[in-house]
Amino acid sequence: MTDVHPLTSPVPAAAAPASTAAAPAAAAPTPAPSVDPVLLPELGEVPAADLQDRLAGWLSDFTSLQEHLELLARADGLGGTLDALLDSGAALLGARRGLVVTLPPGPDRQPARPVGLGLDRAMLGALETVPVEHGPFAGLLGHPGPEGRLLIADLAADPAVGPRFREVAGQLGLGACYALPLAAGPGGPLGAAAWFYDEPGSPDERREHLVRRYCEFAAPLLARQLEADRAVRAAEALRRSLLPDHLPTRPGLKVAARCVPAALERAAGSDWYDAIALPDDTVGLSVGSVLGGGPGAGPGAGTGAAAAMGRVRAALRAYAVLEGEDPVSVLGDLELLLKTTEPTRSATAVYACVDPAERRIALAGAANCPPVLLTRYGANFVETSLSAPLGMLSCWEAPGVELTAERGDVLVLYTEGLARRFAANLHAGQSALRRAAADAPRDVRLDPERLCAHLLERAGGAEPGADDLVLLAVRFE
Repeated sequence: MTDVHPLTSPVPAAAAPASTAAAPAAAAPTPAPSVDPVLLPELGEVPAADLQDRLAGWLSDFTSLQEHLELLARADGLGGTLDALLDSGAALLGARRGLVVTLPPGPDRQPARPVGLGLDRAMLGALETVPVEHGPFAGLLGHPGPEGRLLIADLAADPAVGPRFREVAGQLGLGACYALPLAAGPGGPLGAAAWFYDEPGSPDERREHLVRRYCEFAAPLLARQLEADRAVRAAEALRRSLLPDHLPTRPGLKVAARCVPAALERAAGSDWYDAIALPDDTVGLSVGSVLGGGPGAGPGAGTGAAAAMGRVRAALRAYAVLEGEDPVSVLGDLELLLKTTEPTRSATAVYACVDPAERRIALAGAANCPPVLLTRYGANFVETSLSAPLGMLSCWEAPGVELTAERGDVLVLYTEGLARRFAANLHAGQSALRRAAADAPRDVRLDPERLCAHLLERAGGAEPGADDLVLLAVRFE
């Protein structure tokens, strides 16, 4: 009688009972009935008395494997997938700690920062000092050999273990290591996972077979998560590149800004901020948001919205240089361009032309939240009047607003995403933001950078939310 592997592949629930019914009597051992070779390995001659127990074991293993795969399928994002893979692998192997690395595509496939299970930052740092060719992934991150795994039953005694790995294993209390490549194929693996035992030893054949099958099923899902993560990183890089890489400096003016993009899977639009040093020594300030349909529109379409935002912001810059002192003309020209080139999109915006020497502000808004002017007397909205978003009506128009600031005053421009962080509805959020600005300590008001940080903290922090968040603060010296 030969040893057998556990149940390892989904089959109809009726498969196990059917095999039992077909088994011969115990007195006359015969070869087992034909079954799916992926589901069950060769049984050989198995007495009928043992067959039911073995089938029960296979069913138990199959159930356990399915449960772990369901946990993996429900994991959130790449980080959650890697955590679930480590947790399930450790449970299947009977290990307590683990480590996984992924590889980017391309010729220069340097492993990403490892993710650990039961390993703190210092432990991960120590393992990173082990050369790859002698560490827990030795031979698994290139083209793994026919064995397709790495088993070191005794890290302290195995002569193949490099001195640095042996030293780190001793420091961390690692007795044995079992590692597998993830999705090894013609292009090489996506990465590799290793699990550690506290004492020397190795998994039995049943556990090893289970974790191998688990990793085979997990690899395609991991591949999709890695691709999605690369797409998210590329889109985030695009969004960052479309915003100013520096803010202008002018005597008598200090400028600071914050932008917290929404998570790409939730973003339906894209916000911007800008500060432009104009030829006549004035400064053009703008914040806004692009919304609507068109290529890449809708929730989760951050890349298309970000690209449209970049086009709108670039156009606004051009109009600001041409007509910077007249905010109504700037937004009117932008509205005409938007209707011509982005007919399925709309935009909210506020544009202000600021003269640092005279401390004069001229501004206009298109359905954007009203700016806040913070003075020694408190904080008040600069009402830009009610107006429609750009691109919504046959002809956009709204009056401009002009005012003169005093030394030490701060003008705060922001988008709807920030106001909605303060309260459930927009009006209440705007009022709460104004109060937060008014309540800012005096030393915070003196520095726009600190004021931005203060408002973000009062809004709940800088973690991505359901909407993009933009904040631009300008102080008159």
